[in-house]
Amino acid sequence: MTDRQGSTHAVSRGTAFVVGFTLLALAAAFLLPPMPQPLDYHDFADQRDAFGVENFLDVVTNAAFLLAGLAGLFVVLSGRAVLESPAERWPWAVFFLGVLLTAAGSAWYHLSPDNETLFWDRLPMTVAFMALVASQVVDRISVRAGLRLLVPMLLVGAASVIYWIATERAGAGNVLPYGILQGYSVIVLLLMAVLKHSRYTRGNDLYFIFGWYVLAKLLETFDEQVLALGHLVSGHSLKHVAAAVGGFVACRMLVRRRLVDQGREVQR
Repeated sequence: MTDRQGSTHAVSRGTAFVVGFTLLALAAAFLLPPMPQPLDYHDFADQRDAFGVENFLDVVTNAAFLLAGLAGLFVVLSGRAVLESPAERWPWAVFFLGVLLTAAGSAWYHLSPDNETLFWDRLPMTVAFMALVASQVVDRISVRAGLRLLVPMLLVGAASVIYWIATERAGAGNVLPYGILQGYSVIVLLLMAVLKHSRYTRGNDLYFIFGWYVLAKLLETFDEQVLALGHLVSGHSLKHVAAAVGGFVACRMLVRRRLVDQGREVQR
């Protein structure tokens, strides 16, 4: 077998893993028993008010998403992002738009946490998740496939949140499809990072984005314990900052990366 044949087979296996995992996630969303939203989800550790704003720190720390989203949109739309073709900007632009809208949605939710406001928190997050996955399909598998998948993936993400809130309103809540979508996004990004080489340098920066997301989830899980350390800030408030840092990492990656052509960097 020639080196080229071996490389082609490796690429095919990598793509097959990604497609297979996608089908498995879809099957799980349809076949697993429904799971209602836990009622204690909205009971955050830090409920202190300040300057007339309820849950002050959980609200204002969403400014980190605002800054990351604005920075990313500036990088992508101003032409500072290194892209082989102009069309590749769209998944990244939608990703940073999702980050920007998350600032508004999450702040609105934390002003009055309940299922109805949580919908507006989760909806823009699915935009960011799905657009980031599409961007990596563009970078690592196929530009055409990634661009064509962007809108369908955004619709699937939105559908998972709309389905959840509709079932909650009907008295038979099922948050499982949304939870699977969130987990799918993280795992499929990690799979692509491991199995597929990017067409650009700095492809391993995706691991740092993944790392900041994992830290954000840990801070969210240990919300009360983090607040108890010094009663200064809660884990959930720090979660917003940690997740937003992942957006800044993506900004830096887009500016500093270079196109790779057969193992050689093309300086731009």
